[in-house]
Amino acid sequence: MPLDSFSSHRQDAGIKIDPAHVAVIVVDMINDFCKPGGAMVLPGYEALVGPQLSVIEAARAAGAPVVWVHDAHRRDMRRDREWLKRAPHCVEGTWGTEIIDDLGARNDEIHVIKRRYSSFFQTDLDMTLKDMLVEQIVVFGVVTNICVRSTVHDAFFNGYEVVVPADCCAATGPREQESTLYDISTHFGVVSDAENVVRALREGAFIENVNIAA
Repeated sequence: MPLDSFSSHRQDAGIKIDPAHVAVIVVDMINDFCKPGGAMVLPGYEALVGPQLSVIEAARAAGAPVVWVHDAHRRDMRRDREWLKRAPHCVEGTWGTEIIDDLGARNDEIHVIKRRYSSFFQTDLDMTLKDMLVEQIVVFGVVTNICVRSTVHDAFFNGYEVVVPADCCAATGPREQESTLYDISTHFGVVSDAENVVRALREGAFIENVNIAA
């Protein structure tokens, strides 16, 4: 019997990317989470930059929008829900909320401010994507098991087809990375890698859903 007999009842269909209806969502690749001196640094962000840049550049070349999501919290709130669970971080207007320079975010691209883990929760991301006739999204960033996962869930709930390139994401640990990607591939979207996403954006290649072991 499979370890997870419930999730074994799955449809493993992949996805064919349509550059006219896809967007790339870059979640929280900001200084506070990545750079020395940040408030809550996840070690090893450097390994993500190459794969992420390849997807970002392929999206730009294909005419697909790139959306940059910044976690940012107002000062002096009486009860910031994230700060009840996590140490204060990403204070609005500070260096910590800025996208890392390594990724070359452009001012003429879309920037979304979020106050909670999900990029969709009480932001205008869904409305913005719908105004651009986006139906598919490629989601990556940090961290896989918190803000990326929450964003993927809400994207699925809002009717988007979701692709997550695993090598463009990092979690709080190997267990969390594997478990989250398993859940996404089984219940919420397609898990692949940067190479296949780039090929899909450039050539229209079909993206297979990775069958991650339970």
